[in-house]
Amino acid sequence: MKVACDRTAIVAAVNLVAGVVPARTTVPAMSGLRLTAAKHAGVGELSLAGTDAETSVVLTITQVDVAQPGTAVVSAEKLRAILQSVDESNPTVAFELDGDLFSIKASHGKFKIITFKEGEFPQIPDFAKAAAGARSAFNAPAGTLRRLIDRTIFAIASETSRYAINGLLMKRDGKKLEMVATDGRRLALCRATIKASGGDGDKVSCIVPRKALGLFQRLAGDPESNVRVAITDNRIFFAFEDGPEGAKEDAKKHPVATLSSALVEGAFPPYEDVIPKDQDRRITAAREEFIRAVRQAAVLTNEESRGVRMAFNKKSKSAKITSRAPEMGESEIDLDLTGFEGDDLEISFNPGYLADALKTMDEPEVLIELKAANKPGIIKAGSDFLYVVMPVNLPA
Repeated sequence: MKVACDRTAIVAAVNLVAGVVPARTTVPAMSGLRLTAAKHAGVGELSLAGTDAETSVVLTITQVDVAQPGTAVVSAEKLRAILQSVDESNPTVAFELDGDLFSIKASHGKFKIITFKEGEFPQIPDFAKAAAGARSAFNAPAGTLRRLIDRTIFAIASETSRYAINGLLMKRDGKKLEMVATDGRRLALCRATIKASGGDGDKVSCIVPRKALGLFQRLAGDPESNVRVAITDNRIFFAFEDGPEGAKEDAKKHPVATLSSALVEGAFPPYEDVIPKDQDRRITAAREEFIRAVRQAAVLTNEESRGVRMAFNKKSKSAKITSRAPEMGESEIDLDLTGFEGDDLEISFNPGYLADALKTMDEPEVLIELKAANKPGIIKAGSDFLYVVMPVNLPA
């Protein structure tokens, strides 16, 4: 292998793919990245692959000059550290494999790393094979999938014995796509409509782990670019393409990145049952003003009094948001409302839970639906996002 790489491109690629490599492993080669240099139609490419056995990423960059194709498995930690130490004034970094020594050259430095044996690197699941036998395969814009993930990932449970809610439920029914996450105290649900693609009658659901979703957020670049999704019995695959969906086939390149992950086992709870259907108070507020008021009130809270009290008043069409923490102080924030249906109500929420949802929205106005002080509230934005949050009990 002998390759010259654009420094910016290779640093970004290594940082991204190294994110999947486990910090500790009993398989030494799994702590490495597999680098494969090749030429396709005269264009040089360098593919980087990393895996922790559960999740895998393959990323291809073309800002390279391939003098000699080849493959090397190199320590992810060492390669990353070396590239980060290279001065930004170096526009190019050169790689060369000689036996089991991998050389890295910049204008003022040269490094040599002992490589792992290529055969010891774990096998990466193949997207094409998976898609051919998938339970469901479809296309969607990267921006659509990213929006669904951004609006739900924060509600995924962590460190719970209920393993199934440690991931995000993805449901596809023809052109309808839905993602749901819950930790038992709140639930986020977001929907989207995707264009027609093969197998539009398919109905499928699966639970995707948080790590894979975080990698998707980092891999998703151009929101208009196409992502091919394939779901098998135990894995999910995302293949990121260069061009937008609908581009001519001869203008498309093979995927610039492929992400695959094992699915979370277990049955997701029947989330429809916890979405309230009988809310009798409907309150609308400007999203920016609402989140600003919540954040201001949250300043004077602590772990013992992690809640803000909201007093909604129909007559003045306003809400008074207050907080109080022993030995710290108290706050009182006034919020004007744009609409109010129903009777006055006082209810308390964890401000962090409210902010988590509000900051993912881009709609100018949100709808808050309430029933009683001890009943869950609903926040809606547009027709595709719904957030259920449980109230908290605060001392009088």
